[in-house]
Amino acid sequence: MSTTSSAPDEHKERPLRRNTDFLLLWTGAGASEFGAKMSVIAFPLLIIWHTGSPIGAGLVSFAGLLPVLLLQLPAGVLVDRWDRRRLMMVCDAIAAVGMLSVVLALLLGVAWLPHLLVVCFVEGACMVFYRLAERTAVRNVVAPTQLAAAMSQNEARSRAAGLLGQPAGSSLYAVLWWLPFLAAAVGHLIALGNLTGVKRPLQTERVKRRGELRAEVKEGFRWLWNQRFLRAATLVVAVTNFVGQIVTMAPLVVFKNTGVSAAVAGLVGLLGGVGGVLGALIASRVLRRFSLGSLIRLDLLVRCVLIPMMAFTTAVPLLLAPFAFMSLTGAMLNVGAGAYMARTVPDEKHGRAMSVMLLTAGGANSAGALTAGMLLGFLGPATTLLAVGGVLIAVTVAALLTPAVRNGPEWDEANPA
Repeated sequence: MSTTSSAPDEHKERPLRRNTDFLLLWTGAGASEFGAKMSVIAFPLLIIWHTGSPIGAGLVSFAGLLPVLLLQLPAGVLVDRWDRRRLMMVCDAIAAVGMLSVVLALLLGVAWLPHLLVVCFVEGACMVFYRLAERTAVRNVVAPTQLAAAMSQNEARSRAAGLLGQPAGSSLYAVLWWLPFLAAAVGHLIALGNLTGVKRPLQTERVKRRGELRAEVKEGFRWLWNQRFLRAATLVVAVTNFVGQIVTMAPLVVFKNTGVSAAVAGLVGLLGGVGGVLGALIASRVLRRFSLGSLIRLDLLVRCVLIPMMAFTTAVPLLLAPFAFMSLTGAMLNVGAGAYMARTVPDEKHGRAMSVMLLTAGGANSAGALTAGMLLGFLGPATTLLAVGGVLIAVTVAALLTPAVRNGPEWDEANPA
């Protein structure tokens, strides 16, 4: 059982740039995420370049993603039960040891697929627990009035890690094949060290529980389902994630069919990352002017306009630019929903409720990736994009007719005095 902090409340009212606990948590999580993103690209590169097996590359990528589907819900229960700081420290330590074991094996000239599969799965599992614990811990180191700004900075950090991590991983791999794994280990160790310096507890006082795991998972589902706005926001995010995977793959097919260099495909992720970082940085300001329901409507309307337009062009700039705008509005929606959730869900249920949202989003991503190949193969890019646009228009109309979205809460209402 954790204890409440004895530090004065004024500590939490400091600006975020002077809040040592928040900065340690923020930079540590950034280092850990950056390292994980480097390993995401380094593992398949290692397999393809040194074993020549695309099947093996697919297996290691799958092993890294599998924990999201298997462990997200039980992780939510355990994050609410256990001490979050200790849990995050254990996750960082295990992930660092796994990465260092890869470095050692490669220095010895060994690239054994079963070993790499185990390390990928273990690091993926550690990051499931770590991310969930970190997201639910933020509310305990900042003032309630700073939640929107804190969530905005967290979203920007995550987007930046995704934007820079994979290029950094491939660049380091080009220098020395074990270097990205060493860098990933260092990132986890930095996060571990930062956590030792955080003074405030990362959760409210807990009553020891011995409840059944399944019952506690159901409690998280039930809480989220009873929140009309969050329920609607979760469904909208699931739909946009699903179609987002299809839309991301469509330009790649167009580029191949029109003879555009494969190097241009990297701009899809680059522009999306830049738009996401910008959206995250301005989200807290936008929340002061617009309701959370308005952010949902804006995100859907932007996609309804831009995605069908992509069906009528093969021009590279017109196929790439929409990703910046869609990522911008998507990031603002993520910040708004996350900050609202941090204000409304009880701290002792936060992990479970958040795990339901993350599993829904992750499941939609996986289903969208599987569907994308089939639709693009059978229908072609133009017809697929038009079909996606039709689905989004239907979802937008449904959202506009849904009172929970149409009358979505203002941010001031989400932060009662």
